[in-house]
Amino acid sequence: MNRQLLHSKSIWIYITLILIGVTMPIWLNVESSGLASLLQQLRDEPSGSTLMMVAFALVMLNTVRALPHYLGALLLGDELGVHLDKSWLKVAVPLLIIPLVYGIINGYNTLNYHFGGPALLILLSIAVLHLLGKGRLRPVFKSIVLGQLLLGFQWLDVVLFLSPFGFGGGPVSTEVKQTAEQLGFGSTLSFYSLVFCGIFIMNALILAIYLTVSEQKWKMRQDLHRARHDVAESRSGREALHLVHDLKTPLSLMEGLNSLIELKTEDPEILRYTKKISSSIQSTSDMVSEILYHEKKNWCTMKSFIEYVRANKLSDSATIYQFDLQADEEIEIHINKIRMTRALVNLIDNASDAVEGQTDATVTICSKISDNELFLGVQDNGQGITEENKQKIWKAGFSTKSHPGVGLTFVQNVVKEHDATLSIESVDGEGTTFWIHLPKERVRYENLNYR
Repeated sequence: MNRQLLHSKSIWIYITLILIGVTMPIWLNVESSGLASLLQQLRDEPSGSTLMMVAFALVMLNTVRALPHYLGALLLGDELGVHLDKSWLKVAVPLLIIPLVYGIINGYNTLNYHFGGPALLILLSIAVLHLLGKGRLRPVFKSIVLGQLLLGFQWLDVVLFLSPFGFGGGPVSTEVKQTAEQLGFGSTLSFYSLVFCGIFIMNALILAIYLTVSEQKWKMRQDLHRARHDVAESRSGREALHLVHDLKTPLSLMEGLNSLIELKTEDPEILRYTKKISSSIQSTSDMVSEILYHEKKNWCTMKSFIEYVRANKLSDSATIYQFDLQADEEIEIHINKIRMTRALVNLIDNASDAVEGQTDATVTICSKISDNELFLGVQDNGQGITEENKQKIWKAGFSTKSHPGVGLTFVQNVVKEHDATLSIESVDGEGTTFWIHLPKERVRYENLNYR
């Protein structure tokens, strides 16, 4: 898990945002932003219009300087919460990092970087967004809403009557409010600041509601699409089962006629042919039984199973597949060959989708023995599966592609039918391996040199 976090590009992007926020006062300060010249103009020729220009410039400067580490802390908390499956980290990380950033800045900066009312309101807003969103609001949408709230709350720093409550404690904010009071412009400045604050907060609320509703509608459309797909698939499956069931009748007729031929002739060559026909009919009958009854299982060698997988998937594919078959091909496994083949083919299809478009695309079918258990695996060198998607891939219909898929539900069902287990090894940016663990009770090592 720690290795996956270290290899996650998004984690490092969010940490970089926080570091940018820490260093912001060095290269974006009062002088470089042009605020110092406006302040000097206000001192030389005090006026209401100049005062409003200074207040606006101050709010914008504070917003731009605070935005990187606020966004970085918010997104980092969301990412860690998903990766580590600990929802409380989505709130705890910003609550820890944002005050820490203020402390670091005040440690090296002579100008006091005031941690006051707006900062506390933003932290409260992050907690509210998480609690009310309940996972329905994506991190990128949270960031947009947070930007609006940050801009709105910064206007409270220049509201005169809020000074005793921790708003506008910095030297520039204090000077602006003192000048407004001297000019008799204090009430006007406070009024306009509250109006601007209200506009941005109202806009943030409307935006949050709109984005949440839009996200819910999108998910509902996806669920409906998946449901329609499942209904169509279920109907097609039932029709296929009826057709397969009907095969039993001609197979029985063929077996009867073949037996009649055996009774009517003593020609050795013809009898040899009838035995082959009988064997083929029996194999076909077994396959039909395995399709109709998932509990129907037979012993087959690894060699015959892999050859069957090749015939069902690999022979008609333009993709070049690799094999890393460490398990002896004469090992026998007790499986429903039809359903296990379909499960493995599903994994191969997923792996092929994961590497689609890559110049070095590789899909490897693997097998190995460990503690008398047989491992069947499908490996790809795609982009890997995120921790968030690892929690979703088992849901019917989930797909990271543009269209809904059947997910891994079928694979998981087949694995359970065989008293086996399914595991995932995935590293972000390096690829994914799915392993089917067949228990030792379903593996037979007869006529082999090892056990």
